[in-house]
Amino acid sequence: MSAARDPKVDAVLTASPTDAWQAVFEKLLDVFSLPLSPQHVEREVIDRERKVAELSGSAWELWREFESCAPRTSKALIEFWNATPSGKAVLILDGLSLREMPWLLQEAQRRGFQIHRAVVRGSELPSDTTPFAKALGFSQRSSLENNGAGLAHHLPGARTESVNAAWEYCLDWLAAAPSIVLWHHWPDERIHQLAEPGDGFQKLCREAAEKLTSDSFWKMIERMTTGRRLVITSDHGYAASGMFSDVGNKEQSNWLKTNFGSSRFAYGPGTEHHWVPPISLCLTTAHGTNQFALGSRKWRSHGGYPTMAHGGLSLLEVTVPFIEMSKA
Repeated sequence: MSAARDPKVDAVLTASPTDAWQAVFEKLLDVFSLPLSPQHVEREVIDRERKVAELSGSAWELWREFESCAPRTSKALIEFWNATPSGKAVLILDGLSLREMPWLLQEAQRRGFQIHRAVVRGSELPSDTTPFAKALGFSQRSSLENNGAGLAHHLPGARTESVNAAWEYCLDWLAAAPSIVLWHHWPDERIHQLAEPGDGFQKLCREAAEKLTSDSFWKMIERMTTGRRLVITSDHGYAASGMFSDVGNKEQSNWLKTNFGSSRFAYGPGTEHHWVPPISLCLTTAHGTNQFALGSRKWRSHGGYPTMAHGGLSLLEVTVPFIEMSKA
């Protein structure tokens, strides 16, 4: 841990797993909820990333308690849905991370929306789309298309849709249904498009600023909050893996390449390694037993390691905004 005596960081070392994860989430909220400026967005986001980088690989035993102790998005959504008897909506922006949270908070306040809650919540493990869908009782993201989610999921009565379209297109679908769930594929679709080695992360920072402050996006939000309480959240975040440190130990690098390729997790228990502190963890969660790359490290891989990825164990992969709002 850093020598700076931040009480929230110190708590990670001394508290119970539940209190430690709460301290981590509070620290993340402190750092990532502050306003951003469009003129300096890339620099400001990178500065924030560096402030929490040390936490991702520290106190690594806490990851074994993440699923049981960290407050998770899927549970929070189900609780919100059950506690709101009528007039409710959920907007899942696939892959939205805490980096983008300030735009939502700033614009909501500027445009006259009332924010009832703005917190950090945790993804499923692996921090991937399908585990989150299953945690909500859906078979996969695509099952929400054309109101096709059926009746067996955990958000009963919802009219559902899964789209990758302009915000303006979504207005036609929203109509007047009292309870709606819209799962939009942005920014995840762009995360994968921009993941080739280069300046994709910086491009996404600028694109997020543009999209989340646009009139078209907030016109959609206004429609969703007309007669409804709205939650905006995400299934998982993402790692700015292009900024991770290279693994210098050749044996470790080869092991990571063999076990993970260019990914951040691998299905199944995988092979054990002997390094302490570890470079990966094998965890058994509600979604099976899988191997996860640990912390902020990257390694040489075929075609170059992606500059953005998700599925591993770093804080901005497994945490997302959870914002509840209504029209003022």
